[in-house]
Amino acid sequence: MKEEERPARERIALRPMTDREFSLFQELIYKEAGIYLSSVKNTLLAGRLTRRLRELGLPSFEAYYRFVLQEGEAERILLLDAVTTNETHFFREPGQFEFLERRLLPEWSREGESGRRPRKIRVWSAGCSTGEEPYSLAMSLLLQFPFTSGWRIEVLATDLSTRALERARKGVWPIEKAKEIPPRYLQPFMLRGTGSQEGKIKAGPEIRSIVQFERLNLNEEVYPTSGPLDLIFCRNVLIYFDAESKRRVIDRLLRALSPTGYLFIGHAESLTGLADRVRSVLPTVYVKGGGRGNAEWSRKP
Repeated sequence: MKEEERPARERIALRPMTDREFSLFQELIYKEAGIYLSSVKNTLLAGRLTRRLRELGLPSFEAYYRFVLQEGEAERILLLDAVTTNETHFFREPGQFEFLERRLLPEWSREGESGRRPRKIRVWSAGCSTGEEPYSLAMSLLLQFPFTSGWRIEVLATDLSTRALERARKGVWPIEKAKEIPPRYLQPFMLRGTGSQEGKIKAGPEIRSIVQFERLNLNEEVYPTSGPLDLIFCRNVLIYFDAESKRRVIDRLLRALSPTGYLFIGHAESLTGLADRVRSVLPTVYVKGGGRGNAEWSRKP
């Protein structure tokens, strides 16, 4: 399309984001989501917001800031959608899934069979992005505990981004994503598109039936999770928080975690300074500091 053919609002010349404008958004985003943007993120933030400014026909980032305050929650959600990064993969960080499948789930199975624990597992994928993580968890759990086993499996999946959640609920990805899924899961749990859906894969009905998606802001004071959770995966989310916000989030996650539950974080993240609250059983895998937990695991089986 030639420049003169573009709508007038798309041809408005935007001024570069000033330090003052960046500070306004930096403070607002931190207040709303607990996400801290350092000053080096100025160009990144400007790039993420430019499309929305053009859609609205606004001439400056300060004008958009005033618009966000005026429009309220609906526009703040769109602002946070633009800020968040939604890159993820199926069975990301396979060492954690190995721990889950080879150590933890078999132990819980034995405990359930002997009556030492309820035959129920509740999991939370906090920061689920476009759905690969919660569906990976669903596949892993249903392989160990199929519907015929009598176990009840629930996976809660939440994210700040409404855009990511919309994609996650659809559960459809390019066929290239199949390469990330171990073969033992593909046939039982995934569907391959034909006809108009050629070149795509879709989450099958079994795993879709146990995953529930909801929008949740981890900066909220209270998380609307009912009852204790056995597993919480909050991976590659904490990197967006400063030390104070991270501690608040971890405190709230631990309130939702069962006394014998496990918290998984990303390998680029650390819970340094929170030794009073959690105990590591593997790098990036934690139990509550005062919880029973399991014996320490080594890296080798």
